[in-house]
Amino acid sequence: MVAHLIEFATNHYLLVGIFVVLLALLIAYQMQGGGRSLSTGELTALVNRDTGIVIDLRPSKDFAAGHIVGAVNIPQDKLAARIGELEKHKAKTIILVDAMGQTAGTHARELMKSGYTAAKLSGGISSWKADNLPLVK
Repeated sequence: MVAHLIEFATNHYLLVGIFVVLLALLIAYQMQGGGRSLSTGELTALVNRDTGIVIDLRPSKDFAAGHIVGAVNIPQDKLAARIGELEKHKAKTIILVDAMGQTAGTHARELMKSGYTAAKLSGGISSWKADNLPLVK
């Protein structure tokens, strides 16, 4: 199989080159535009200093099964309609948490356009669990 891949790449070097460039641009765009990516330690530090608030974008059912202490649940499909609830936290960093860190960047970008300071938990709640950090129900 690897031999076929190498053969394809050498026979279609132009297509492979274009693919690599487009992939690099997509990765750069996703990393740049979605706010800062935070590690679990950085998230904890922001919350402990009372300069950040965690917004859990997962569905209510998943949130009820376990979430980060102090997190507020605003499912991602309701964020635009409920953005006014975040007004009282405008001076803080809004830290968005989703299941695996795949959609939080898009929502962070929306919040930043509305004048909020937004960041996302890199890897989402799954990275929180992987670091053996506590969840509350």
